[in-house]
Amino acid sequence: MKLKSAILVLSFLFSLTLFAGQPEINSPQKDNGKKYGSDSVSCVMNLSLYREFYKQWKQSKYKNSAINDAQKPWEWVFENCPRASENIYLDGAKMLKYRIKNSEAKEIKEELIDSLMMIYDRRINFFPNSHHPPHKPQKGKILGYKGVDLYQLRPTAYPDVYEILKESVTLDKASSKSAVFVYYFRVTTKMAQKSKIDTAIIVDVYDELMGYIEQNVDYYRTSGNTKKEEEWLNVKGNIDNTFEPFAQCNDLVRVYQQKFDQTPNNIDLLKKITAILDKKKCHDGPLFFEASVNLHKLEPSPESAYLIGKMLMIQQRFKEAVPYMEEATTMENIEKRDDAFLFLARIFRASGNYAKARKMAFEAAKINTTNGAPYVLIGDMYAATAKDCGTDDLTKKVAYWAAVDKYAKAKKVDPSLTESMNKLIKTYNAYFPPTELLFFHALKEGDTYTVGCWINEVTKIRAAK
Repeated sequence: MKLKSAILVLSFLFSLTLFAGQPEINSPQKDNGKKYGSDSVSCVMNLSLYREFYKQWKQSKYKNSAINDAQKPWEWVFENCPRASENIYLDGAKMLKYRIKNSEAKEIKEELIDSLMMIYDRRINFFPNSHHPPHKPQKGKILGYKGVDLYQLRPTAYPDVYEILKESVTLDKASSKSAVFVYYFRVTTKMAQKSKIDTAIIVDVYDELMGYIEQNVDYYRTSGNTKKEEEWLNVKGNIDNTFEPFAQCNDLVRVYQQKFDQTPNNIDLLKKITAILDKKKCHDGPLFFEASVNLHKLEPSPESAYLIGKMLMIQQRFKEAVPYMEEATTMENIEKRDDAFLFLARIFRASGNYAKARKMAFEAAKINTTNGAPYVLIGDMYAATAKDCGTDDLTKKVAYWAAVDKYAKAKKVDPSLTESMNKLIKTYNAYFPPTELLFFHALKEGDTYTVGCWINEVTKIRAAK
């Protein structure tokens, strides 16, 4: 766009003063390479004048009319001495965004957005380095502001935003602002949804951003800045949530298999691979298992033992899984420690060691008192072995009493299981001894009864319903 169009819009909204016949915004006609241009006296005067009005506007919390008084001298400085101060672009962007927000005319608003983008471009052109020592390049940072603003103000321009923020992150890497990461990943997923990029690129970008984000989390955690650490953890959670619908196992494996093949003993990479594949339940195929085994060899821990044990379970290699899961029960993470005991319970159940399976299930129940799964598992074992634990019509049915007790306990500690447990209770109530059989054995409903066999548990006598 030509400067003529941009200035027409700015002047119309700010002060109704029109400019005309000017060259492109990135090549001001009157820029002679000097800080204060060819008319240094007028430049200093107008710079001081607009800044004074701008400060008044800022002090009013951007509410009074001083913005209108600031406009004309700002325009003069913007056009005649673009190198005078970086504040020209900082303040100009602030005023433009204010006007965009308060403009009701769609056409004018679109013109203002174009002008805002050009202000960012001119800032990059005239102030490529920060004025603060050590005067680092700031193109990446400015592109970050530009991309985020463009996405917020003109969401339909997402292909342009994608390219802008991609370059910003490429330049600034872990030094990027947190908002840049959030919007870059958001626009990346949108590009994939609109079939403008391969969905697999989402995985690559996610992997890249997570590396930078983790650097920031570690830095602020080490420095003790809990507020900033929490901010970056929130950014991580935001991107994780955005990533969730797009993380397909075949894409994840394709991307991480290449990285694994290149550096199979990179501990940080192995942790990343195992964590994301485990989270997405991508356990099929050799990558998850190989990465877990390598990680455990290089840095043995209950966490890596847990991953290996889990994989061996999936492969139904139960005997091999036992020592790994036993090691995993020492994990600090309570939720995973609870899972480890439950996995052990299932392993021992699969191998026919019901007593050991029950012991592991009870350990899991101690860790998480609101988890009904351990009691469901025990109830299932009681029901499955009921007939084998009896020698006659009565004793082959009494274990169902104990099974129903466990289902009742499961729904009591975890109300979300109520519906499924009620169905099981109804099913196994029909397997209780009939009233005549209780009478024949001189048993009375409501009395206590000790179920024998490996169960060896006290329950109450009930008739079939």
